[in-house]
Amino acid sequence: MVVFKYRRWTLLAPRLCCGCGETFQPQRRNQTYHSQACKQTAYYQRTKRNKNLLRNALVLPVLSLFPGIGLLDRAFEECGFTVVRGPDLLWGDDIRDFHPKPGHFGGIIGGPPCQSFSRLRYLVEYNGYETAPNLIPEFERCVSEAVPAWFIMENVEDAPLPMVLGYQVHSQLLNNRTHGGGVQHRIRRISFGTRDGRQLVVEAQEEPEEWAPAVCASGGIKPGVDRSRTPKANEMGYKTRAAFEEMRRLQGLPDDFELPEFSVKGAVKAVGNGVPLPLGRAIAKAVWQAMSPLEEEL
Repeated sequence: MVVFKYRRWTLLAPRLCCGCGETFQPQRRNQTYHSQACKQTAYYQRTKRNKNLLRNALVLPVLSLFPGIGLLDRAFEECGFTVVRGPDLLWGDDIRDFHPKPGHFGGIIGGPPCQSFSRLRYLVEYNGYETAPNLIPEFERCVSEAVPAWFIMENVEDAPLPMVLGYQVHSQLLNNRTHGGGVQHRIRRISFGTRDGRQLVVEAQEEPEEWAPAVCASGGIKPGVDRSRTPKANEMGYKTRAAFEEMRRLQGLPDDFELPEFSVKGAVKAVGNGVPLPLGRAIAKAVWQAMSPLEEEL
């Protein structure tokens, strides 16, 4: 005797077609298109949109978030990019009040405040200070609103990867000395996001013979410590003109680079917080090569 077992069917809730946008009754749980024609139309529109983004990747200006004094901006400008500087707390602006419009920028660069993920944050908390808030979500929000073809997020080694819907992120650790050819040993996490999963290839360069230690923006003094009461503060010279000139040299800046609107102490901190210029140039060149479209892509 043959026993037939009937499968129990459940009626699925109506959903919107990802192609035409109309409501339809799905026959399968993973069905997202009303018909094969809608699926082909959506694929064509998505391909056309990605091609337009690719054409504008190196034509439209680059938006710089959290620019600081603009060291990373300077590196991208030297490599042929046009950079538009966004808001920064250093100049009295708040990123949370900034909403970029889509279609105006080919790429976005920036380094959100990284104190929350720095390995020195425990010293800050130990001395009774609060760490700066995590502003990576604000960076992600601006990317999702501006919809650029690519973005670069620079941060400390332990920083998480930015998560933006529709983008694939490739992250790597780059050394200013190894990949930029600078004199300072400084490692940064560089996250490169694109629509089609392109990767950032930064080739290692010949290291210079000169060695320089990695210096933080505080001039070597632990975070959270009152610098005016540090025993060896005067010997370290964090307030002196020589300290600014040394920080400027370590960051790869020219001798005529000045910050007249800052005090010497503030200038040392502002320069130290920036991306070393040699590393910035290497990143900018790699972005240009990665986003240069091939003939078959146009």
